[in-house]
Amino acid sequence: MRSIGITGGIGSGKSVVSHFLRILGFPVYDSDAEAKKLMNTHPKIRESLIGILGADIYTGDELNKAMLSRLIFTDPLLLQKINAIVHPVVRQDYKSWRLRQKTAFVFMESAILFESGFESSVDEVWAVTAPENIRIYRVMARNNCEEKEVRQRMSAQLDETEKCRKADRVILNDGKIPLIPQILNCLSSEEKL
Repeated sequence: MRSIGITGGIGSGKSVVSHFLRILGFPVYDSDAEAKKLMNTHPKIRESLIGILGADIYTGDELNKAMLSRLIFTDPLLLQKINAIVHPVVRQDYKSWRLRQKTAFVFMESAILFESGFESSVDEVWAVTAPENIRIYRVMARNNCEEKEVRQRMSAQLDETEKCRKADRVILNDGKIPLIPQILNCLSSEEKL
């Protein structure tokens, strides 16, 4: 079984690529969604977050995501502490999930694949990219937010050029070059390995 990481900056279209792969029958582990679930359900994460941020970080069984976002986007050291708690648990959850799959390829989607060190958990990395102005427009339309907020989130991620440089394959999702043939080409290249 070959494991492939899918990454890209906010608004690049990595979720679109993942969706198409699911349609083709490939399992895709969404590390961002799974991290959010684990932050609500994993006792070690919950205990550690309460220890650092106080009991108000949870409302009942639910993580106060708005409060957490506000805190970590203004404090890079706090973000590092939170990541040091969450990322090892997500990495282990992915490994367990991968062992349960029965396909030739499995995929891990992660916006912060390189930043989190998750690239060591996959055999290859595909970076999905798009021009910055397109990415900003997509996120503003999707999240109903201002450009300033999008740029702030972009600045917290590894530079798009650097992600593409580190990746094994690059998929351009600019709305001009057809996306599906690029994905199929990447898959067919993998099958030849």
